[in-house]
Amino acid sequence: MNAFLRLLFFVLIVRPLVLIVLGMNVRNLNRLPQDGPVIVVANHNSHLDTLILMSLFPLRLLYKIQPVAAEDYFLSNKLLGWFALNIIRIIPINRGDAIPMEQKLKNVSVALAEGNIIILFPEGSRGEPERLSKFKSGVSFLAEQNQDIPIVPVFIHGAGQSLPKGDWLLVPFFCDVFIGERLEWPENRESFMTQLDLRMKSLAAEGRFPAWE
Repeated sequence: MNAFLRLLFFVLIVRPLVLIVLGMNVRNLNRLPQDGPVIVVANHNSHLDTLILMSLFPLRLLYKIQPVAAEDYFLSNKLLGWFALNIIRIIPINRGDAIPMEQKLKNVSVALAEGNIIILFPEGSRGEPERLSKFKSGVSFLAEQNQDIPIVPVFIHGAGQSLPKGDWLLVPFFCDVFIGERLEWPENRESFMTQLDLRMKSLAAEGRFPAWE
C-alpha cells in the first residue's frame, strides 16, 4: 500500500511540480547511474532538493531511492515521520556529536549493500539560498567504507529561491541541475573532501549565475 501511495505522490504531485510548475534544466544526465548502488551528493538549500533529485531517476527505480535526512527534524511528529519514512523513504540519521560516525551511517551502508540509491546532503542542513556551505566529513567516511560504489556530485540552482529555508510559500523559479563526473577515492578522507569541494564549486561555476541577494 505504501509503495502505491508513494508512486501516486510522485506521479500526480512531485513530477508535475518539478517539471511543469518549476521547470528543470538538467545538464549531463548521462553521468547519473541508472541503477544502484550509488551515492548522489548534492548541495542543500531547500526541501525541494530531495524531490528534484528523486525526479532524475526513472519511476521504476523509485523503490530504491532513499534520501538521508535528520532524525530530529523529520521524526519530530507522527504525521511528518510517517510521511518521511513511508512515502519519501528517508534513512533517518542522528546528528548528535557523541554518536560514532560508523553507528550514524550504519543504516546507509546497509541500504547501499542492498543496491539502493542514496541521496546525501553533506552540508548537513539547508543553507542560505544559492550559497554553498562547508561540507561535513561524514560523506568521506561513507566513501571510504564504500570505495567501489559510484559517488556522483550534483549542484542544484534555483530551489533555494523557490522554497528557501523557513518559507512554505512556493515561488516558481526555474531550476538548473548540474551533474558531475563520478568521484574516485583518493588516498585519504582529507583528499576526498578537497576533491568534493573543488568539484562542487566547479559545477556551481558552470551556470555563471549572478549572486542571489
